[in-house]
Amino acid sequence: MSTKDYLEKDYYKSLGVAKTATQDEIKKSYRKLARKYHPDANKGDAEAEERFKEISEAYDVLSDDKRRKEYDEVRTYGGAFRGGGAGGGPQGFDLNDLFGNTAGSGAGEKLGDLFGGLFGRGGGGTRTTSTRRPRRGQDVESEVTLTFSEALDGITVPLRLSSEAPCPTCRGTGAKAGTLPRVCPYCDGTGQETRNMGGFGFAEPCSHCHGRGMVVDDPCATCHGSGRAIGTRTIQARIPAGVKDGQTIRLKGKGAPGENGGPAGDLLVKLKVAAHPVFGRDADNLTVSVPVTFPEAALGAEILVPVHGGQPVKLRIPEGTPNGRTFRVRGRGATRRDGSRGDLLATVEVIVPQKLTDEEREALSGLAETHRGDELRESLVQQAREG
Repeated sequence: MSTKDYLEKDYYKSLGVAKTATQDEIKKSYRKLARKYHPDANKGDAEAEERFKEISEAYDVLSDDKRRKEYDEVRTYGGAFRGGGAGGGPQGFDLNDLFGNTAGSGAGEKLGDLFGGLFGRGGGGTRTTSTRRPRRGQDVESEVTLTFSEALDGITVPLRLSSEAPCPTCRGTGAKAGTLPRVCPYCDGTGQETRNMGGFGFAEPCSHCHGRGMVVDDPCATCHGSGRAIGTRTIQARIPAGVKDGQTIRLKGKGAPGENGGPAGDLLVKLKVAAHPVFGRDADNLTVSVPVTFPEAALGAEILVPVHGGQPVKLRIPEGTPNGRTFRVRGRGATRRDGSRGDLLATVEVIVPQKLTDEEREALSGLAETHRGDELRESLVQQAREG
């Protein structure tokens, strides 16, 4: 169980026994309640099932003398840890023993961090100072417009970025030249203060130093004491092949610099891809509309299909190909993350001539006599009447 469970859950109340109850009394009460709320005796009753879990959890702790002792101690001292004991708790109560930490000072430091952030400082505690913690830099957003070809092939583009960085005048201290900031007296340099809520205290950024842990009495004229300034820089960003319109890529460590040795943030680049006059995009596939004549569609033909970044390929369309039929050319699409490529989807568009010569008109008139459109539409008209 976690410390939070110990603090929030009353196991004695769950079992209906007093804090002074013996192990026999605890066992007797548990057996009685377990029979009453067992899932087998309350099929489909979710409330009974939750009650059974509650009493089982309570018995699991209280039936073990060691765990019961730990539970009682946390319930007693959880909201008011003060200096005095060897482990940082009440007199005669060692927090290191409670949580199984026996690594000496290192364990004590971890406990100090744990309870310093969770509980409020006691009135008898000793206030200590600490060094300023490293802080990660902020993420920076940018936007890039690419041509269709650049998005497919990948490209390295220069990006001019504006973001917060250590002030060049005071080198990030926030203090005027010849002066130094001092440790915040309200948070002892931790950058955090504790807001009490009953028996608990929750850490939040210090309202006096705004989380910096330091106070500047004579601020720098450039950054006005913040230690930060807006700086501009140009980086070379590599855009991988195959990116899509609207996609955002993350470049690790290319964002704003961190503070106090903290890591830099990330750069988020949102991509806009311009349209292409010939090709379209369908996921990792490219699309193209290929015009063909009626004789080619009716008799079949071998046609040339354009390919992005390469020579056209020959495509054989079979006899009787209808308008709108799509053919797949393997491996001629966009590059995927794994290095493979999508396909090219070529859709046939049958073009009807706007003007005919006398010979063309005569030939088509003969064809019209043997392929009457009324016959094709007869069943359609009949279905419309019946419906």
